[in-house]
Amino acid sequence: MPLDFTSVLPMIQLHADAEAPRECCGLVVRKPDGALQYMPCRNLAHEHDQFVIDPQDAAHAEDTGEVVAYAHSHVFVPPQPTDADRQSMARTGLPWIIVNHPLGSFTVNEPVPYLAPLVGRSFVHGVHDCYGIVRDYYEQELGIVLNDYPRAFGWWDHEEGPDLYRENFASEGFVPVHAGPLDASTLKVLRAHDLLLMRIRARRDNHMAVYIGGNAILHHLVDQLSRREVLQEFYQRRTTVVLRHRSLLNEGDPQC
Repeated sequence: MPLDFTSVLPMIQLHADAEAPRECCGLVVRKPDGALQYMPCRNLAHEHDQFVIDPQDAAHAEDTGEVVAYAHSHVFVPPQPTDADRQSMARTGLPWIIVNHPLGSFTVNEPVPYLAPLVGRSFVHGVHDCYGIVRDYYEQELGIVLNDYPRAFGWWDHEEGPDLYRENFASEGFVPVHAGPLDASTLKVLRAHDLLLMRIRARRDNHMAVYIGGNAILHHLVDQLSRREVLQEFYQRRTTVVLRHRSLLNEGDPQC
C-alpha cells in the first residue's frame, strides 16, 4: 500500500519557501516507531533549478531511519517531474515528492522505468549531461551498460581532479584506437559507436560525444539541448582520443 506523506508535506513546503529561488531537496525517512520524518538536505547543484543532495546529509538521514522517498521543489513552475526527474526517479526506485513554491501544490510520483529521448534533452549536470547521454546511447542502442559516477560541476578544472574520463574508460571496456586531434585519415576510419573524448577550454578532457556515422556526432553541451551535429572542425581539433568498446573491435583494429 502506498505511504501517506500528508504529515511531512508542511515541512517540505517550509523548506521550499526558505530555499527559494533555489530548489530545496531532502529525504523522507521512516523511523523505528513507523513515523515519517522529512530530513532537509543541502543542495549542491550549480544551477538554481536543479538539485544534488549533499551526500553527508543523505548519510545522516539514512542513519535516522529507512529512506522511503525523495523530495524537492519546483520554483514558479508546476510540480510535475521533468525528464531528468523521471530518469533519476527510476534509478532510485522510490517515490518522489515535488512541491511548488510559492503555491504549495504538490505531486507524489511513483518510479517507473524511463529513458528520456536522446535528442532534445535539457542539460542537467550529473543526470542529463555529456556522460549521461553517452551512457544512455550505449545501453539503448547496443545493450552496453556503463557505470554512473558522482560528479560535481566544474570537476574538469579542479587542480586535484578527478580526471573522470581518463581514469575510468578502460574499466568500462573502452580501448584507444587513435590519440590526438582528428585528421583526414582518421576521419575515414571512424566507425559508428566510436567514443570521442574532447577538451574544450579546460585543463583536462571535459566533453565526450558518440560518433554515429555519416560525419555526425550525438552529444550534450552545457546549457544546451542534446543534439546530433556535424563533426565539424571545432570538435575535430579538440578531440584528444578516439575510444572503441572492446565488444566492437575487429581483428586488426589499431590500438594505442
